[in-house]
Amino acid sequence: MPNQLWKGWVIYMVIMANFSEEKATTRVCPSCDATHFCDCSSMNLSTIPSGLTTDITGLNLSYNSIKYVRETDLLVGVNLRVLLLQFNQIWTIDKESFIFLGKLEHLDLSNNKLTHLSPIWFRHLFSLQQLNIQGNLYTTLGENPLLSNLKNLRYLHLGNNNSFSAIQKQDFDGIVVLEQLEIDGQRLRQYVSGSLITVNINHIIININDVQVLSVMLEDLINSAICIELRNIAFNTANESSLLEPMSHSVMEKFVLKNVLFTDASIDKLLNILVHAEQLLELELDNSVLQGTGHWHEPIKIKRKSPMEIVTIQRLTIEKFYLFSDLSSLKNLIGNITKITVVNTKVFLVPCSISRHFSSLLYLDLSENLLADPNLEHSSCRGAWPLLQTFNLSQNTLGDLQMTGRSLSHLKYLTHLDISQNNFGEIPELCQWPENLKYLNISGTQIPKLTTCIPQTLEVLDVSSNILNDFRLKLPHLKELYIAKNKLKTLPDAPFIPNLVALRISRNKLTSFFKEEFGSFRKMETLDAGDNNFICSCEFLSFIQYQEGIANVLANWPENYICDSPSSVRGQQVKAAQLSLFECHRTLAVSLICILVVLIILFIVILGYKLHVIWYMKMTWAWLQAKRKPRKSHNHDFCYDAFVSYSERDSEWVENLMVQELENAIPPFKLCLHKRDFVPGKWIVDNIIDSIEKSHKTLFVLSEHFVQSEWCKYELEFSHFRLFDEHNDAAILILLEPIEEQTIPKRFCKLRKIMNTKTYLEWPLDEGQQQIFWFNLKIALKY
Repeated sequence: MPNQLWKGWVIYMVIMANFSEEKATTRVCPSCDATHFCDCSSMNLSTIPSGLTTDITGLNLSYNSIKYVRETDLLVGVNLRVLLLQFNQIWTIDKESFIFLGKLEHLDLSNNKLTHLSPIWFRHLFSLQQLNIQGNLYTTLGENPLLSNLKNLRYLHLGNNNSFSAIQKQDFDGIVVLEQLEIDGQRLRQYVSGSLITVNINHIIININDVQVLSVMLEDLINSAICIELRNIAFNTANESSLLEPMSHSVMEKFVLKNVLFTDASIDKLLNILVHAEQLLELELDNSVLQGTGHWHEPIKIKRKSPMEIVTIQRLTIEKFYLFSDLSSLKNLIGNITKITVVNTKVFLVPCSISRHFSSLLYLDLSENLLADPNLEHSSCRGAWPLLQTFNLSQNTLGDLQMTGRSLSHLKYLTHLDISQNNFGEIPELCQWPENLKYLNISGTQIPKLTTCIPQTLEVLDVSSNILNDFRLKLPHLKELYIAKNKLKTLPDAPFIPNLVALRISRNKLTSFFKEEFGSFRKMETLDAGDNNFICSCEFLSFIQYQEGIANVLANWPENYICDSPSSVRGQQVKAAQLSLFECHRTLAVSLICILVVLIILFIVILGYKLHVIWYMKMTWAWLQAKRKPRKSHNHDFCYDAFVSYSERDSEWVENLMVQELENAIPPFKLCLHKRDFVPGKWIVDNIIDSIEKSHKTLFVLSEHFVQSEWCKYELEFSHFRLFDEHNDAAILILLEPIEEQTIPKRFCKLRKIMNTKTYLEWPLDEGQQQIFWFNLKIALKY
């Protein structure tokens, strides 16, 4: 009683402590998923981590350096379903280490250093279904029944290739049914008869090399094992094969041989045993070696038809295959076989006489071999494989599609043909095929173009991994088309394949598809167009994002549908891509922008015309040119006393009165008039600037006409420029008639300023006052 109280107290304290250690668990085992399975493998741990919690359901501690499993290590593992401890250095386990693992279903202790096994470890593992104790250092399973409490155990792997030497009668006490039992014992030399006799085993894997021990073991399996698998054993003589005689009257339905060696003598005897196994339906041979030439001492004598229906041979090495006989001795063995697989075995020919004896064969797989077209023609001779429905010839050395079709054309029941990963290249226009062919796989055969060689009867066609640029083949019955990994830029033409239900066109050069193309496939249920370089135009996005029900049709949607262009959405899923208004209506936007630009330019031109912008620009340029000229000395000689700026409408007063008065005065004044003194052919602005610069003064004859004249404004501007640039008083204003300030246009801002800052001469209408006007004008011109 005190001992139980102490254990209860320990459990309580450990559980309470672990509520505060959840962070420690995360730190030790960072890879814990949503189901609370924690992966602590390959972390160089020397002990089971202490920060575990009660909610962990799976714990992977494989590939560490754990040596010792203590009683307290797994106290909190009350909810553990899976515990993986393989590939550590465990040499000892405390007796009560697994006492609280009542829910554990899978325990793996393989490939450690356990030298003995204790039934106490497993005493409380009532739920355990899978146990692996292979690859340790024990020699036996112990003196007491090891597994007697594991009533739910279904998968058991035991033994090792270094020291496991004996199986005793009590080793399997308590076990009634096993789905799979694997016994690893290359050094097993003792098997006590009756050890397995009470266990019903669905699949037993026996990895031993002692034929005598194997024979005793098989005696116990006569009435219990459904599938017997032998590994890593050699049958060199007929006597060794004869030790398998118990199998001839067993309930075995499947016989598997992996990494097994035979000779002509042993295979002869083995086949004689197998044909008498009344319930044997399936034979499998994998990665094995036959040392012989097929010349058996005595022909196989079969008193009745073999029940065997399925034969699978993979990676069989026949060292002297070039000397191998025609296998005529097997004729009576193969009549009942319905399915044969011979893969990666360097088969280059099946004798015609043998082919004709496969009278019940429905399925034949000769992939990954060396069959060429002439040998296929011989193998598939008239009368060969009369009921064959499915034929796999992929990864051979076929190169003539026309010859391949012709060789098989007599197989009237053939519906499925796989000739993928051969090297056909160019194919002809016409071919012969079996009349009922429904499925054809010619993927990976370097075909550049499809022709009418392809049979019209097909319902499924696979032409993936070729170099096709288009698909324009009329196949009215076709329901499934696989055309991935080619160079197609558009979907196939729907009218050629009106009954298509499924299309796989992934990894091509498809850039888009639209409602019209998609809708033309009226019976389409599945379309896989992923992994293409989609141009996500507005039309394409609008269709594929808003088309009702399209997500139910597109396979691998949306993860495999990625935009390649435009750059703004490159790398985004088509489903989520969004384009701007400008990108969606680029033509309209460009047209509107062009129209707007034209209107702006037109407006600027009209505005410039109205405001004489060009002339302003010319004037500005002239100013700049004038400012770049070297300044003239103030005491230089002028050509004119005054430059006269006036409106053409005031020319009568200027030319008939002012010019006459001033140029005929004593001394006379020399005036510069644009009509008379401007240099012909010279730009008028240059004439104005030169004339002003060559004149001592500038006379402005102001009137209503003056303020309406643009040329007068330019002359005023240049004169004002000179006034400020040279700091002199060169402007003389003559007011020919009164001017209201509000009538002066705003562009004559300089005139407004000058009239407000300078004294001007006003032309009097009274003749008596006119002499005074002329006098004052002459005084102004002199100084």
